[in-house]
Amino acid sequence: MTEDDPATGDDASGDRDDGTAGAPEPTSIEPAAPEAFGRTQIWWGDGKGKTTAALGMGFRAAGHGYRVHLLQFMKGGAASVEDVRGEYNAIRAVPGFTYEHSGHYGWHAMNDGTDDVDHEARAQGGMERARDLVDAARNADLDSPLELDAPADDGVHMLVLDELCYAANRDLVAPDAVVDLVDSKPDGLELVLTGGHEEPTYVTGRADLVTNVRKERHPFDDGVRARKGTEF
Repeated sequence: MTEDDPATGDDASGDRDDGTAGAPEPTSIEPAAPEAFGRTQIWWGDGKGKTTAALGMGFRAAGHGYRVHLLQFMKGGAASVEDVRGEYNAIRAVPGFTYEHSGHYGWHAMNDGTDDVDHEARAQGGMERARDLVDAARNADLDSPLELDAPADDGVHMLVLDELCYAANRDLVAPDAVVDLVDSKPDGLELVLTGGHEEPTYVTGRADLVTNVRKERHPFDDGVRARKGTEF
C-alpha cells in the first residue's frame, strides 16, 4: 500500500484517491544532449498555430535540458500587438531557452506608415544572424550538453526561425538563401522554419517534416483583433 502525498492527494504511483491520474513530479532542468535531433521542420499555412507549435517544441526541448534559441522575423510590433509578447516573458523564465527578433515595427506591405525598405533591411539582418547561428552550431559539439546560460553564439541544439518563410515569400530575403541555410545545417541541429500562407516549395523538398496549418475559421475574418494571451 502506498502513502498519499498530503499536498496533492496523489499516491506514489501518481494516481489520485478519486481514481484519476495525477501529475508526474517535474525534475530540475539540467544540461543534456538530445539523442535524435538533426531534422529540418517547416510549418506553413493560413491557419493559426505555426509559431505556437514551434514555441511548444522549444519549451519541450528546453524542459529536457537542451539548448534552444528563437529568432523571429517580421514581428517588430504593431499598434494592435504589444512589443513584449507573452512568449518572451515565458522564455526568460526557462533555463536554456533564449530569443531575439529582427522585425521592423509595423507590417510589411500593410500601408501602416512604415517603410517597406526598412522591413527588407531588418529581414536581411535577420538572415545574416541566422547564418551566424547555424555556423555557431556547426562549431559546437551538439552531441554533448551545452551550458544553459551560455549565449546562442556558443551553439544550440534547436534553432527556431520564426516567420522566415513569410519573409522569403514576400521577397524580403531570397528563397535561395533559405535553401542555402538549410543545406548548410550541421547534422545535429534541429532547425525549425515557420511562416507564410503560401507553400514554400523552394525548400519543402529539403525538409524532414512539413506541416500545412490550414484555416477553417478564424476570428480575424470577423474583424476581431489579435488577443493578448492567444496571438501575442
